[in-house]
Amino acid sequence: MTYQPAADRYETMQYRRCGRSGLKLPAMSLGLWHNFGHDRPYETQRATCRRAFDLGITHFDLANNYGPPYGSAEVNFGRMLADDLRPYRDELVVSTKAGYDMWPGPYGEWGSRKYLLASLDQSLARMGLDYVDVFYSHRLDPDTPLEETIGALDTAVRSGRALYAGISSYNSERTRQAAAILRELGIPLLINQPSYSMINRWIEDDGLLDTLQELGAGCIAFSPLAQGLLTDRYLDGVPADSRVATGGMGRDMLTEDRLARVRALNGVAADRGQTLAQLALAWALRDPRMTSLVIGASSVAQLEANVAALDGPELSADELAAIDRHATDAHVNLWARSSSA
Repeated sequence: MTYQPAADRYETMQYRRCGRSGLKLPAMSLGLWHNFGHDRPYETQRATCRRAFDLGITHFDLANNYGPPYGSAEVNFGRMLADDLRPYRDELVVSTKAGYDMWPGPYGEWGSRKYLLASLDQSLARMGLDYVDVFYSHRLDPDTPLEETIGALDTAVRSGRALYAGISSYNSERTRQAAAILRELGIPLLINQPSYSMINRWIEDDGLLDTLQELGAGCIAFSPLAQGLLTDRYLDGVPADSRVATGGMGRDMLTEDRLARVRALNGVAADRGQTLAQLALAWALRDPRMTSLVIGASSVAQLEANVAALDGPELSADELAAIDRHATDAHVNLWARSSSA
């Protein structure tokens, strides 16, 4: 049957303006980092993306090497566009990135003009698109002049292959530098995508939200659930299929003190009638300068549970104080090195 999206899809989702741009993003965006490669059933992925759009999630966040294998998330999303979403392309915000390793040899990662623009062309081909809405520099390159990396974003926009330019994991100082280069070229910086969660609070010490507000750019946080640590998966131990057990995260992240703090946060969530994940998402959205959160989902049910965080009450001063007592930085920022390269 031909897919027909929910008629009320824009009635319940919150939309926030991205900095001073004309673009609004849903408070929650669907990230295809995990669960959308060739190792997962396509029909599950398809059902999740369809349900996301039904819930008013218009932004789908990808990168060239999402999978596994690399590129497969874009291939599968391209299939979903062809199968279901193509008639609604003008209602979608599709973003992709380049910066991490993608293919062998000296031109397959980092921030050179050659790599970024070649990668963008490949991404467009995999998804069957003429353009993406946002193209990101996925990480800073310590060996390539920032002018070259940011100049490639300018070319992507001017050539029509992207509508907006974004950066990911750039700290406050590097964000200012990138924005200044774009400004000289006549292109605004739309958005920065840093990691951020209750136990990964580096952007607060860095002053990144203040910087982005000053620059007129938006902020969209990834890993707001700290790679699953801020869910119920680890409250009673380490599941055999978890990222810690399978090597996706180090076991040193699960100290007894950290688990005790996560359990205390779970208590705060329970008192609010929420899950720990829903509390973590509501907390990450508490600042109006946070444009959106990139959430993952392995199923329709998980997606719906995450989006339900938007239905909870505002966090009270007492709840925020309780969270601050337990939600200390857990040194889980796996992307710290690339933020200030």
